[in-house]
Amino acid sequence: MLKLEQLTRRFGENTAVSSATLEIPDGQMVGIIGRSGAGKSTLLRLLNRLIDPSDGKIVFGDTDIAQLKGRELRQWRSDCAMIFQQFNLVGRLDVVTNVLTGRLCDMPAWRSLTQIFTPRERAFAIQALDRLGMAHTALQRAETLSGGQQQRVAIARALAQEPKILLADEPIASLDPMNAKIVMDALRDINKQDGITVICNLHTLDTARNYCDRIIGMQDGRIVFDGTPAQLTNQMAREIYGAEADEAFNEAATSTSIPTSDSPAVDTAKAIA
Repeated sequence: MLKLEQLTRRFGENTAVSSATLEIPDGQMVGIIGRSGAGKSTLLRLLNRLIDPSDGKIVFGDTDIAQLKGRELRQWRSDCAMIFQQFNLVGRLDVVTNVLTGRLCDMPAWRSLTQIFTPRERAFAIQALDRLGMAHTALQRAETLSGGQQQRVAIARALAQEPKILLADEPIASLDPMNAKIVMDALRDINKQDGITVICNLHTLDTARNYCDRIIGMQDGRIVFDGTPAQLTNQMAREIYGAEADEAFNEAATSTSIPTSDSPAVDTAKAIA
């Protein structure tokens, strides 16, 4: 289980994440929603320790992740894989080598520097690509792929880390609807088939409601909603998104599976004033 205890991150006088307290059981698929600047990306970067917290704890099992340094921190970043909006692939390298970079934490330093991989490691990378329907691109340069294909390679790279937690920071923000569906289907399949916890920043309501077991709403760095998709009423969503509500609802309207009426179950949700 992943626990956040009063997790806070300040940048000067600005508090990007304020006293976030959560418990996320193993194997859950969690969507984090909110307007731009709500603190979603900062929260994920805190979990992966790409940035350090100002206060509070990040506890996984019996380990306070916020205190890790050196090799233990590098191992955590391998266990807690990150998928970015802009893919972060090396365009001049072929696809399979990009995937294999997910194994660098487990390799001796000399092999990491020389990028010498064993046949077993290469087979593992091809298997990860095959799960995403991308094995046929293994020898192509990453820069020749479409955006949706690059994001699937990025997911395969994350899988190559054999993570315990998968973080995705706006993974479909730059994709067309068809590729967005392919990517979200892949993340859900990984969550269900492998039992890997997936925590995903999402901008639109339809995606969060359709794919996630649980939705966290953030506003001005604070967690203001924590509940199931059924408990996220349209009224609550408008409060979370504020001035960006119309944009979120307009994009959500393209899905036929969006609830069209508010659910009374919101009374049982954890809505934080």
